[in-house]
Amino acid sequence: QVQLVESGGGLVQAGGSLRLSCAASGRTFSSVFMGWFRQAPGKEREFVAAISASATTYYADSVKGRFTISRDNAKNTVYLQMNSLKPEDTAVYYCALRSRLRVGVTGPHEYGYWGQGTQVTVSS
Repeated sequence: QVQLVESGGGLVQAGGSLRLSCAASGRTFSSVFMGWFRQAPGKEREFVAAISASATTYYADSVKGRFTISRDNAKNTVYLQMNSLKPEDTAVYYCALRSRLRVGVTGPHEYGYWGQGTQVTVSS
């Protein structure tokens, strides 16, 4: 059974940094495609970043140049380093594991497994 557990959220001032972690179990981690999404109150869940098994990375335009996704296969963990945070980055952040046979990157429906989410709050 796949389990994803996020950590690292919190409260930070604008311009600050946070690093989110997502520990995965139940699947051969080195072969999986992982993503980060976020959802702000009253808004739909939106794509943030993703990383393939070969470490190819993908980013939403809104975070490109500020966020970095990475993975450590030895630790079964994917990270999201968030720099130059803005108040509009405030949201619950979720990591997700893409379902087998899916090829899309940015749609939440491509991902079959989700973590419980971690709150990120950026104050102005």
